[in-house]
Amino acid sequence: MHTPIPRTPPPALRILAACLHVLVAGLLALTVVRAVTADDPRAGVIAVIAIAMLVAYAAGPSTPAVGTSPVATGVWFTTVGALWLALLTLSAEAVWLAFPLYFVALHLLPPRAALVAVIATAVAAVVGFTAHQGAFAPATALGPALGAAVAVAVVWGYQALYRESEQRRLLIEELTATRADLAAAQHDAGVAAERERLAREIHDTLAQGLSSIQLLLRAAERALPSRVDDAAAYVVQARTAATDNLAEARRFVAALTPPALDDSTLAGALDRLCTDLSARHRIAARFHATGTPVPLPTPYEVALLRIAQSALGNTVAHAEATAVEVTLSYLDDEVAVDIVDNGRGFDPVATPHPSPDAGGFGLAAMRARTVDLGGTFTIESTPGHGTALAARLPIPDAEVEA
Repeated sequence: MHTPIPRTPPPALRILAACLHVLVAGLLALTVVRAVTADDPRAGVIAVIAIAMLVAYAAGPSTPAVGTSPVATGVWFTTVGALWLALLTLSAEAVWLAFPLYFVALHLLPPRAALVAVIATAVAAVVGFTAHQGAFAPATALGPALGAAVAVAVVWGYQALYRESEQRRLLIEELTATRADLAAAQHDAGVAAERERLAREIHDTLAQGLSSIQLLLRAAERALPSRVDDAAAYVVQARTAATDNLAEARRFVAALTPPALDDSTLAGALDRLCTDLSARHRIAARFHATGTPVPLPTPYEVALLRIAQSALGNTVAHAEATAVEVTLSYLDDEVAVDIVDNGRGFDPVATPHPSPDAGGFGLAAMRARTVDLGGTFTIESTPGHGTALAARLPIPDAEVEA
């Protein structure tokens, strides 16, 4: 593939091009000076042709079509070549102009045409110089041929390096674009993951708390006006739930651990959760712990506590249960939370997909929390026979060894 001189070449190539222009001008001047100093009767004609060739040559770099249009480039190079041949017939000194013409042809013409032009220029230089010398000698052909070989090697080597550099530049641009696309994809994935995390947190904390407050206020409303004391008790419980929910909201905004885990163990937090549930609603909630407790990373404790909160919230809102048991089990290599109620049960297969209008974030959020930490989440329930939820998380090796 033809590799012309770039319209905006690098500095090094601009310097080489300038040197080539200076060389052409210097060799033309040398040809004229030698003709004048040698008292050549054709010195005037040589000077006119040299000036014409210099003007034609200078028109090339200043013409945008030369180097971009094959026709314009061919016409320009043919014109310069014809003037050079005319000058060569009059002066043997013009043979030195063959060397810069090699480079011009190789830079501007297509590969095959450039090679033909270089060979033709070399042959013309040999023939012209031989005619001026009056006899052929091997040394006469050696100079133009060697110069042509050097020019071909230099220019083709440069073109190969230029193509490689362009490929590398395109590859870098492609990699940069790919990196930008990857960063955008990672950003979108991060946004989606954060939205999912926020949905789980809001459902398991704020939404459950507000649901509990709503149920307590409804109970207070039903107790009025005949049972004022019961209504007041429900209002107090609702106010306590609102206070706890406000603390959850503030801690949630600050992205810290749940308040229930402050200065407490996971077992203690679950126990208080059951105690509060029994006090606020007509459900007997009991907590059990089995096994030898081991320290757990904060994300594990948060996940298990949120799962229990969400499950108990579902029990209050949907199960119509009278009793629920929460069991925290420390096994050999995993920790588990089981929530079992005696409510009306449901068909897990028929559970609607999560949506802001229909609800249903709870089960999906519990499962997602468990899977994110490499655990398993199971649901066992049938209509009329209660529900059993189990979340099991593998205990990290470092914690087990500790």
